[in-house]
Amino acid sequence: FKMCPGRVICKLLCSGEKEVDLAVQSAKAAFKIWSQMSGMERSRVMLEAARIIREQREEIATLETINNGKSIFEARVDIDISWQCLEYYAGLAGSLAGEHIQLPGGSFGYTRREPLGVCVGIGAWNYPFQIACWKSAPALACGNAMVFKPSPFTPVSVVRLAEIFTEAGVPKGLFNVVQGGAATGQFLCHHPDVAKISFTGSVPTGIKIMEMASKGIKPITLELGGKSPLIIFSDSALENAVNGALMANFLTQGEVCCNGTRVFVERKILDVFTKEVVKRTQKIKVGDPLLEDTRMGALINRPHLDRVQGFIKQAKEQGAEVLCGGDLYVPDDPKLKNGYYMRPCVLGNCTDDMTCVKEEIFGPVMSILPFDTEEEVVERANNTKFGLAGGVFTRDIQKAHRVVAALKAGMCFINNYNISPVELPFGGYKSSGFGRENGRAAIEYYSQLKTVCVEMGDVESVF
Repeated sequence: FKMCPGRVICKLLCSGEKEVDLAVQSAKAAFKIWSQMSGMERSRVMLEAARIIREQREEIATLETINNGKSIFEARVDIDISWQCLEYYAGLAGSLAGEHIQLPGGSFGYTRREPLGVCVGIGAWNYPFQIACWKSAPALACGNAMVFKPSPFTPVSVVRLAEIFTEAGVPKGLFNVVQGGAATGQFLCHHPDVAKISFTGSVPTGIKIMEMASKGIKPITLELGGKSPLIIFSDSALENAVNGALMANFLTQGEVCCNGTRVFVERKILDVFTKEVVKRTQKIKVGDPLLEDTRMGALINRPHLDRVQGFIKQAKEQGAEVLCGGDLYVPDDPKLKNGYYMRPCVLGNCTDDMTCVKEEIFGPVMSILPFDTEEEVVERANNTKFGLAGGVFTRDIQKAHRVVAALKAGMCFINNYNISPVELPFGGYKSSGFGRENGRAAIEYYSQLKTVCVEMGDVESVF
């Protein structure tokens, strides 16, 4: 592979109904073996997979950068989070257990935590390898098998994950990859032998998946879009707040579902904050994502770049002011001239009713909005159909906890942003989806409880 923006890096066949069925049947056979293994046995295999990923970190990160366009600096972080996720769930695998409940007369009951079967994972194109690990690690720890469909825009790195699982010693077919778009996803969702669906992506696709899953009464996890608020109070440490705003908007070219793209700034520090954010944004190095000093690579494809540009154009028409960036960027290197690059953008003079403030742009575009009071900003922050994340910057710890308690969002940050340790649950409220990834919470979504009631005496009949 070489970094050749705008050119085809590989061709893969779409999986049709026949291929999807083969993948599911293969996973079903592997599930019979894997689900009968002890948690400790599963743990050892998962730890080996984590070791391989850690050992091949540089190679996989390079593959991911070519796959997605994000900087190699960020791709390495993604790969580290991936092996940490496998290690975390390997640690939980041996401790999964039910309860024993004492009943009258020496009778008792107990619960068993059992795997679901063949789970489907459908990934997004912004974090291809990491999302596959976030979904497969808890699934496998609980004893399930998984058939995973990556986005057709980023099909490559997940195949490497499947190879690593095989090298680590999982039963053949336990983690299968199918390739394709909406049609392939439909075959997976409708398949009668699929027990659960976990999807990361857009709200419209999430709605369709929910409808398809309802036909078979299949449990689902939906991790969808966001338009998250980042609230900067005047008593915050300015440099820290500026760093937070940059982290909340420009990671992975702004193509992050939980980004804090509505930056609410207390009016008394609006000018000084805005000036510093613009200065720092203009210094972000855009270009070849394989270079060590690059901090922003290329957007995923031409239609998406055009869509982001359309949002900026519309924002200007509605009265927003482009304070910096927003234009296309052509790197000096001739081999990058067809890349989908743009300069990170900061919009000022924004109001809550503008499209750029209401809709998810999914690109490097920050909207700055002034506010005056805590009560006002909380109400405005919650005035959205989304509820994935929210952030607060303040030195007042009571205010910080009071505000995050009032935010209708599943993932909140205090004096930081876009930190997602695998130990903490991740997921949203409202149209941002339901169910949780990561943390112990994910175990609930990849297993089911069986209750067993044992009578130690004679059955008393009422008949």
